[in-house]
Amino acid sequence: MDGFWDFVGSYWWLVFPLSGIAGGWVRGAQKWDERRRRDKLEMYRIKHAGAQAAKESEEALTSEIERTIAEHDETERRWLDYELDAVKVLEYPVMTDMREQVTVDFHRARRDAEGLRPADLEELRDRRRLDRYREAVREYQIRFDVAEREARRRRASDFTPAERESLERAKKLLALADDGGASHAERQSAYKRAVKELEGILVLPDAATDAIEHRIAGLLDQPTDHHEH
Repeated sequence: MDGFWDFVGSYWWLVFPLSGIAGGWVRGAQKWDERRRRDKLEMYRIKHAGAQAAKESEEALTSEIERTIAEHDETERRWLDYELDAVKVLEYPVMTDMREQVTVDFHRARRDAEGLRPADLEELRDRRRLDRYREAVREYQIRFDVAEREARRRRASDFTPAERESLERAKKLLALADDGGASHAERQSAYKRAVKELEGILVLPDAATDAIEHRIAGLLDQPTDHHEH
């Protein structure tokens, strides 16, 4: 031990450069450790940012699917307001008249949208399938709006005055047939007379006649195809 101190005493001047070197090593190690710590933090941030972005992308896709389904359902509901309401059909006959191009176009778009809607909605997570379905729904909406505007513009103007009078009588009779406060006999009679008024003028959709017959309890003595003229 005495030899060590003798060495230090003899070469004391080396203490300063050696301490500088040692200090450099320490500072270098500290910088390297700090850089490694920053790199770890950056990798962590990148990893979790990617996971967050993926999560947000999945949530956005789910929202888009739900929105498209809701738009489809809403357009279908608007159509059923016509298809199931015999009186409304008489007010806006263009909506069910397949001789009208606007009506043919919206029914074709309706069929296409329905055909692209899968039973398992998870299948719409395939971006290509969702894009095709979304475009079909948009086309259905547009075609329906066009047909509805035309139907509301024209109403029953394409019919002769005598036919319009028959339509008005049929509307009143159908309203009575659908009146739960009227007697069963009154409802049956009103419905039969309404059908008679429409002969040769307008054919009600099967869904509308089925709905009103069901509400009258399905006890009519007419055959079920009475609405075919």
